[in-house]
Amino acid sequence: SPLSRRSFLRSTAIGGAGLLILPNSRTAFAYEANSKLNVAVIGAAGRGRANHTAVAKLGENIVALCDVDQNGAARDFKTYPQAKQFKDFRRMFDEMGKGIDAVIVTTPDHTHAVAAAAAIQRGQHVYCEKPLTRTVHEARVLRDLARKHKVVTQMGNQGSSSNGLRRAVELAWSGAIGDIREAHIWFPNGNGPMARPTDRPPVPATLDWELWLGPAESRPYHPSYAPAKWRGWRAFGSGIIGDFGCHTGNIMFRALKLEQLWNSPPVGGAKQVVIRVESLPSERNEEGYPRTMQVLVDLPARGELPAVRLTLNVGSKPSPDLMLGYTQGKWGDLLVGEKGSIYSDNPWNTNFVLLPEEKFENVKHGPPQTLPANADHHREWAEACKGNGTTFSSFEIGGPMTELMQLINLSTLFEEALEYDTISGRILNSKSAGRLLHRDYRRGWTLSS
Repeated sequence: SPLSRRSFLRSTAIGGAGLLILPNSRTAFAYEANSKLNVAVIGAAGRGRANHTAVAKLGENIVALCDVDQNGAARDFKTYPQAKQFKDFRRMFDEMGKGIDAVIVTTPDHTHAVAAAAAIQRGQHVYCEKPLTRTVHEARVLRDLARKHKVVTQMGNQGSSSNGLRRAVELAWSGAIGDIREAHIWFPNGNGPMARPTDRPPVPATLDWELWLGPAESRPYHPSYAPAKWRGWRAFGSGIIGDFGCHTGNIMFRALKLEQLWNSPPVGGAKQVVIRVESLPSERNEEGYPRTMQVLVDLPARGELPAVRLTLNVGSKPSPDLMLGYTQGKWGDLLVGEKGSIYSDNPWNTNFVLLPEEKFENVKHGPPQTLPANADHHREWAEACKGNGTTFSSFEIGGPMTELMQLINLSTLFEEALEYDTISGRILNSKSAGRLLHRDYRRGWTLSS
């Protein structure tokens, strides 16, 4: 029988005029020159609007828009009159089936995993906003599903595609600042503690509150949650660490090759790879996140790379002495090496400086650049979906990065330091903390197909 259009896009063994067969590090795809992806968008307004606008400008087809807030997404529905409209992405997948090649997920954090998992298990490529998921467990599941189904993925920490970030990472890999045993990332104040509202305002007529809740526990609607204030609530969002950890800690994570703690065989045949996380928050609040905190993270060696102590500050900064005379910004990602430091004061890690500056005047221009320059985050994903290259922020990176950030968030609830095994995905020394690596879903919502 003739190949469907979507099967054609994913085929690995088609030849003929007008076709290009291109290698991919995980799987090979064949695509027709000038072919377009059929893209569905889950969460059409806000960041979703920025994402689908970028993809549409590349010439891809926006074939479906799904949003639980019909008023918030009205502008987006009008922009793509040809796109089918949905409120429930489960219904969208059932109705459109193979008419979707790729999916953009830009919902509140608590819905990322169920939406992305549903797409992946249908063989659809996924672009998902950061943090990849709201829980540690969900991040592991999405990474494993993407491996199993061999789809192209990209997490939406857009600084990953900047020349500044890629060059900083390459310089660290080249040994420009020597072995790195100390790292710091810092942020402005967090959200602060939360208390559930007790009043019961009516649900807006254009909002489907039950679908907005999705897998989260049931609770009455309140504008303190939706449509725009969900980030500070543990039930729905991930605070400043989830919002910006995968941005501001991006150079740090990549330069130190921390994904190897998850993706490489343990050194010396060890059965466990343990990350130790100790938090000192201004308050421990089950509903929200601390206003300020310091978190100490001990990261074991990765092959020949030495163990690292990461210090994360919210609402404060590390010692100015570490800056070697350079001005300390409100945000920071600082790697302290034996020969010098790499510092980015940009929340998205799109620029950097080598410290001390006078020592490294000529180092920025060498060694030769190997990572692709002038990348576009959305174009990189769309092209990889067609078999042209790979993504730099796939779930192989985004999964472990999110896992680490959500582990840090989880640690702020506990006085004792948590010991987390990246191999098994278990907390070794606290059953109470272990139970919070994932939270139960409401009936009708699942990570499995």
